[in-house]
Amino acid sequence: MASTIRCDIVSAEQEIFHGEATLVVVTGELGELGIAPRHAPLITRLKPGKVVVTLPSGEQLDFAIGGGILEVQPQVVTVLADTAIRAQDIDEAAVRTAMEEAERVLANRGEAMEVAEAQQKLLEATVQLQALERLRKTLKH
Repeated sequence: MASTIRCDIVSAEQEIFHGEATLVVVTGELGELGIAPRHAPLITRLKPGKVVVTLPSGEQLDFAIGGGILEVQPQVVTVLADTAIRAQDIDEAAVRTAMEEAERVLANRGEAMEVAEAQQKLLEATVQLQALERLRKTLKH
């Protein structure tokens, strides 16, 4: 049996995932991090990006997060996400609409707060579309 670590992915709204994993890959501030069983304790901020959980069966689950905090303890890795969604739950039409709205705000160069919010929404939409694309590639194989 493969060595595992418990993985919890939670957002402000709900618990997204709870289970055993052989590897958890997240997007940290300085790049991608791979967390395997017996990883050294760690706390770091996460950028909007992907979280890929490899289950003991070898199956990979894709998630898109809008940033947050990663905490690694000896027996558990916890992703405390600002927002999180499973790749298969992403509404592509809604994401594309949000992306277009964010691009419109950025093109018109509104107020500083509005631009910062639009940049964040554009980044989150891009991450969700990437997660959807990874899911589609996985389903094709």
